[in-house]
Amino acid sequence: MKYFLIAGEASGDLHAADLIRSLKERDPQAQFTFLGGDLMSQAAGAEPVIHYRDMAFMGFTEILRHAGAIRRNFKVAKQAIKDSAPDCLILIDYPSFNLRMGDFARKLGIPVHYYIPPKVWAWKEWRVKKIRKIVDKVLCIFPFEVDFYAKHGMTVDYVGNPSVLEVDRYMAGAPSREDFIKANRLQDKPIIALLPGSRLSEIRVNMPIMAEAMRQFPQYRGVVAGAPGVDPDFYKQFSNLPVVFDQTYGLLANARAALVTSGTATLETALAGVPQVAMFRHNGSKLFFRLMRKVLKIDFVTLPNLIAGRQIIPEMLLHLCTADSCAAELGKLLPDREPRRRMLDDYADMRAILGTQSAPDTAAEILLREKR
Repeated sequence: MKYFLIAGEASGDLHAADLIRSLKERDPQAQFTFLGGDLMSQAAGAEPVIHYRDMAFMGFTEILRHAGAIRRNFKVAKQAIKDSAPDCLILIDYPSFNLRMGDFARKLGIPVHYYIPPKVWAWKEWRVKKIRKIVDKVLCIFPFEVDFYAKHGMTVDYVGNPSVLEVDRYMAGAPSREDFIKANRLQDKPIIALLPGSRLSEIRVNMPIMAEAMRQFPQYRGVVAGAPGVDPDFYKQFSNLPVVFDQTYGLLANARAALVTSGTATLETALAGVPQVAMFRHNGSKLFFRLMRKVLKIDFVTLPNLIAGRQIIPEMLLHLCTADSCAAELGKLLPDREPRRRMLDDYADMRAILGTQSAPDTAAEILLREKR
């Protein structure tokens, strides 16, 4: 079979790479064309039509500034789909781009499958109608999504969560604390992992808060997880804290606790067993906070809390996200006392809900079954 995959971000690149490997194991004649990143390139043995670093635009201003590039990406992607004539199009998250490409492929008669659908249960619920119209198979990675789509008259498959196996795989080979400190020339202090996000806009607003919060813990060493494709010098304008690249799981494996920008990283941190404070500054206004609460269809923002169905990690959002408030919550998690132990127990409950099935393997089997 010929597969066309589209992933527009670093996390999608990782998940799609594992899916490619699973498809290759079950379909030796598989051919792949894709928009994505280096991990997909390694798995497929080919270069992307467009690299995700040339696609990951976030926020109205950034999208407006790169309008020309976005138009070119659509044009190039459409032509690539026509030229490769795939047996199916597999979309990985990245809804604004992917839903348009799915609609285009559907009109060409190409089956469209969504592996890791957009978080329409949080906001933009109207996108469900679009998904129902253009997508043949929805492969979900959160158990609660099955009930959500059922309310909209759709039957979807929960395939497991890819982060479970990805984190476990990387953590199993993580370096020791001694090796990690030596390799990165760090001070021999307990580590607090700082994960400010993968986009420049996220790093710009969250990194200063993290750096300021760290000043309240001189006995610890804050270490920043650098995002793929971000220039190391970009971080220097916010702090002199050390930045490590391509070592996020190694960093988490050796961290006492973490400050994490809300997103997939909160789930990965929980799966790594690292107590955390989730934060997201954005513009920090109370008005925006109230508007967000009205727009969002969910009680929580972070994935660990949504999966568990209750708050298991603190969410410091917008105007609540200050250096003092984040430091206060972080301080509760550093000693080996009840708040830390309770969070680790809650992580175990969350893992049980997610299950242990391999998401890429299950997804690959379903996709191949669809073609037969």
